[in-house]
Parts: sequence; C-alpha cells; structure tokens
Amino acid sequence: MSSTTLPSRQPVAPAGPGEGSSRHGRGFWAIALAFLTAMAFCTVPSPLYPLYMARDGFSTFTVTIVFAAYAVGVVISLLLAGHVSDWVGRKKILIPALALELVAAALFLGDTSLPVLLVARLVSGLGIGMITATATAYLQELHAAHRPDASRQRFEVVSTAANIGGLGVGALVAGVLAQYVHAPLRTPYLVFAVLLAVSLVAVAATPETVLERPVRPTYRPQRISTDHGDPAGYVAATAAGFASFAVFGLFTSVAPGFVAGALHLPSRALAGTVVFAVFGGAAVAQSLTTRLAAAAKVRLGLLAQAVGVPVVLVGMHTASLTAFLLGGVLAGVGAGVLFKASVGTVAAMAAPARRGEALAGLFLIAYLGMSLPALGIGIATRTVSTITAMNWFTGLLLVLLAGVTALFRRSRANR
Repeated sequence: MSSTTLPSRQPVAPAGPGEGSSRHGRGFWAIALAFLTAMAFCTVPSPLYPLYMARDGFSTFTVTIVFAAYAVGVVISLLLAGHVSDWVGRKKILIPALALELVAAALFLGDTSLPVLLVARLVSGLGIGMITATATAYLQELHAAHRPDASRQRFEVVSTAANIGGLGVGALVAGVLAQYVHAPLRTPYLVFAVLLAVSLVAVAATPETVLERPVRPTYRPQRISTDHGDPAGYVAATAAGFASFAVFGLFTSVAPGFVAGALHLPSRALAGTVVFAVFGGAAVAQSLTTRLAAAAKVRLGLLAQAVGVPVVLVGMHTASLTAFLLGGVLAGVGAGVLFKASVGTVAAMAAPARRGEALAGLFLIAYLGMSLPALGIGIATRTVSTITAMNWFTGLLLVLLAGVTALFRRSRANR
C-alpha cells in the first residue's frame, strides 16, 4: 500500500507544446482521484459486514472468508500483472483494472448471496493489484512531466493520501450512506459505480507517460526471491510488512462486527468512522514522517503498533469505544509508518533491474499478513469468543514485532 516506491522507470512519452504545464498537470489530479476512488471502493464492504451478518446470519468466520477472497485477488494480480504496465503503458493496465472494479460493483448490486460476494471481492482484489503499482508510477511520471524541477514531496503526499487515505475514505462514505440513505446494501455500491465510471473517462483523457516497447520482453510472472543484497534486512522488511497488514486486515474485517456486536453500537456510520480513523492515522503518519531516517521510522512504527494493539484489546475487554478507537489510531499510525519503512528498505537494497521482483515479494507477504491473521481470528471464533481470539492475536503480534526488531538489529550489525 505504500505509495513512495516505484517500478523501474521506462522511457516517458515526450510532451507536446504546453503539455508539461497543462495536460500533465490535469492528468496528475485525474489519476490521483481515480486512484483514491478505486482504493476507497475496496473498503466499501467493511462497515456493511454487520448488516450482512444480521440479515443473512453470517458468522465472523464467514466475514473473514469474504475478506480473504479480496486479499487472494490482490496477490494473484500482483504476481501476474502488477509489472506489465512497464511494457505496455500505464493506461492499458489502469483502464482494464478500473473496469474490473466496475464489474465488482455490478456483482455487489446484482446479488448479495455469499457466492456472489466471494466472487465480487476476488474481482475487486484483482483490479486493485493492477492499480496500486501502476497508478503510483503514473502519478510520479505525471508529476515529473508537469514540474520537472520540483521535489517529489507533492507526489509523495498526494499518492499516500490516495492510496492509504482512500482506504479510510471508502469505509467512511459507505458507513454514512448505509446509515442515512435508502437501501444500505445497494446505495454505497451504486455511488461508487458512478465514481468509477467517471474515473475511467478521466484516465482515458490523461496523456500516456510510457512509450510502448517495440519488442516486449517474454512474459513471466513476478519472481519472488530473498536474494537482494541484505537477506536479514529483506526478511525483516517482509516480516514488518506482514505485521503492518495484519493490523489493516483486522480493522477491515473483524473490527466493524465487534463494534456492532460486543459494544452494542450498530451504527454503520460509526463502523465506517473506526476504519477511517485507522487508515487516516496511517496516511497522515506516512506523510508527516517523509523526512525521518529509515531506522527512526522502524522504531516509531514498531512502538506505535506495540502500544496500539494492546490498547485495542483493553477497549474490547472493557467495552470502551474510546480505548478501542484510540488503540486503533495508534496501531494504524504504527502500521503505516512501519510499512513505509519496509518498502523504502527493500527499494534501497534491491538492484534496479530486480526492484519489481523484490517489491512483489514484500507485497505478497504483506497481503498474506492481511488475510491469514484475520482468517485465523474467524476460525478461532467458531470455538472461542472474539475477545479470546483477540488475546491470541495480540500476543502473536507482539512476538512478531519483537522478532522484527531483532531482525532489523541484526541487519544493521551486518552492514
């Protein structure tokens, strides 16, 4: 989910007269809005899960299965198509990816049975896996074409807001719509279907930034390897990515149901606000820590997660929304900063020709972190209470964070 590391640069299409100050500038904001819309759409179901649970009798386990389908789609897409825009151009990947999000919206609107929900989440994940790296690279290239002598700060802030911030915005908007408008299981998807359609038009009107290669490389999926200069550092970064996304997965799958059930607060707007607070904290923290050294980001991220998740647990045990929300924001800040540091670490250690491969490995492990712990909590709730399952999650996460700390120290000692 980081937005500050890119695939290897390809030749950029030359700008015509005046394009550097006009079309590329407008295109930068068009892609930013399309990116934000797509990322927002993928968290629309989060505040709606309690409604599915109440109407169709879904268990926490079922919700986590539906959520895991999204992560599976992202992983498949990252491995098979996340790197292809380097060869064929950004628009030729971004437009089909947004079309996949529209297909997912149509599935959500057409039928809300469990099999359709699973397919819709899988399709949405496939689209997001194509969008994340492609849109990030596109934004950087449009920024460079529009302001060739400017620093990267505007690009980094905007892309972070669109990526991580979009995840929070989607849950907030969906929660508010579900709370205050008619047909709460349809209206949010209809609104985002319209926004996605507008995004498609905006992307089509944006100038391409990559010259298609006359001879394309032989296609192969992204290769995953730990051989990237610093094995201990790479393992530390991927473990940190796993831990960070475990927090994001918790709050986009299990947390809304807990707020509605155990805290007896069924407001869909509140459920969306909780998810928004976590991702909003992550996005703000990523933007504010741009100038921090990598080691400082790692320390801050580890500390904030190590404090935030136990505070969430305290909120669950005491049925305190204040503690639950405060812990969520702290954990979100930690997850956002730690993952940003992980991406920066991998990008710095990898050779330019293998940077995409190295990042693919990081994102694969991270998305496994998003799905596997949430799925584990869902399985555990079939035999124990949600709070007991959360006790286990917290303990395992703290052990993982301790291991990440040791791995980063070992990596620094070996340099």
